[in-house]
Amino acid sequence: MKRLFIGIILLMLIVVVGCNNQKDDAQPEEPQKTLTIVWAEWDPANYLQELSKDFTADTGIAVDVVKIPWGTFQDKVFNTFVAKGDLYDIVIGDSQWLGRNSVGGHYVDMTDWINKNIDVNAIYGPAMTAFAEYPKGSKKYWALPAEVDAAGYVYRKDLFEDPKEMEAFQKKYGYALAPPKTYTELRDIAEFFTRPEDDLYGIATWYSKEYDGITMGFQQVMWSFGASYGDPDTYKVDGYINSEDAVKALDFYKDLLKFAPPDAPNYYWSETSDAYVAGKVAMAMNYFAFFPGVVDAETNPISHDKSGFFMAPKGPKGHYISIGGQGMSISTYSKNQDIAKQYLKWFMQKPVQEKWAKLGGFTPLKEVLESDTFKTATPYNEAFAASFPYLRDFWAVPQYAQLLNECQTNWSEAITGIKTSKEALDTIAQKHEEIFTEAMKESTDAE
Repeated sequence: MKRLFIGIILLMLIVVVGCNNQKDDAQPEEPQKTLTIVWAEWDPANYLQELSKDFTADTGIAVDVVKIPWGTFQDKVFNTFVAKGDLYDIVIGDSQWLGRNSVGGHYVDMTDWINKNIDVNAIYGPAMTAFAEYPKGSKKYWALPAEVDAAGYVYRKDLFEDPKEMEAFQKKYGYALAPPKTYTELRDIAEFFTRPEDDLYGIATWYSKEYDGITMGFQQVMWSFGASYGDPDTYKVDGYINSEDAVKALDFYKDLLKFAPPDAPNYYWSETSDAYVAGKVAMAMNYFAFFPGVVDAETNPISHDKSGFFMAPKGPKGHYISIGGQGMSISTYSKNQDIAKQYLKWFMQKPVQEKWAKLGGFTPLKEVLESDTFKTATPYNEAFAASFPYLRDFWAVPQYAQLLNECQTNWSEAITGIKTSKEALDTIAQKHEEIFTEAMKESTDAE
């Protein structure tokens, strides 16, 4: 019995040692790779997280879409860049970031890679120009379009199609009540539906001093009235942004305030949406990417099925619309740049873009954008697709933040009566030329 007991013990030791040797010989499991994408906190970021499940299924690579509230989005990303942090692999940033982050060395130059791996001709030209290219016209690419957006309008079909309202409008203005195609018609309709005694106003548009609010709202009017920010080749501003056409445009934009709710000077995308959903306005401007809330029965149970959409109107000297949206760039400090490129190539495939559109994203691919499937996917997609040829952008130079600040400050002072339209525009022209002069001086000194 004693010998049997000793034998059993020895056998158990042999088994234990063998198991330990097998563990030592086994290769440690490689941790699952994760691609980190940073974007603002809004619906398209949620769509992208859902879409990325397919990428994970195809590759085994997890995707984490980090969402930062709009109010702190830019600061958090830029602070990470300054610290040369590797928190983010792909950055989905505003088009205006291109100049600063390419010159600053924060974005990877993807020109050669894009030319070899992406069919640029399949992408709508304005999208590549706005979200990928810097300097403009150089064919140097620092991103691929992610969410292509535009400013557009939602309107109350229950008001516009009411027989009594249609008859009264026809009698007063001499033409049929319908979604406006010109700024003259927009003003007439805004005036017609302004009824303060009923807490109803004609229009809600962007006048906010916050970030780029009034700039995004007014610049499309300025362009459509025949003015511009300046000469993109010489950076001459005086005589462009403060021209007679610019003054007329700003006077017109100020005049629209008469037909907006009393708190309209504070309006940007959130406030115009709130005013519309509350039934306070007949028309409201917003980015198309924010219109899902308007047609969502849970968030807008009263008028979600009574809403129509139209693109921003044309002016007396042209038709231009403020572009919105962002491009996908790869952070210079990312340790997963190869995976990031793999993701970008996957994202730009037609089947992936078709699913992106079905989820609610706005595709830059011409074939998908022009398809009936896309145009009928939501009540507002057709108006968005029609807006695309007219999109234009703010300065995308490294000094854009300084330029934007001058526009925001002075246009706000114009609409609140602190300055006349001419005074505000003259100040912007002077300040912008000073900013460009200083930038060119710094560039020369650096050389």
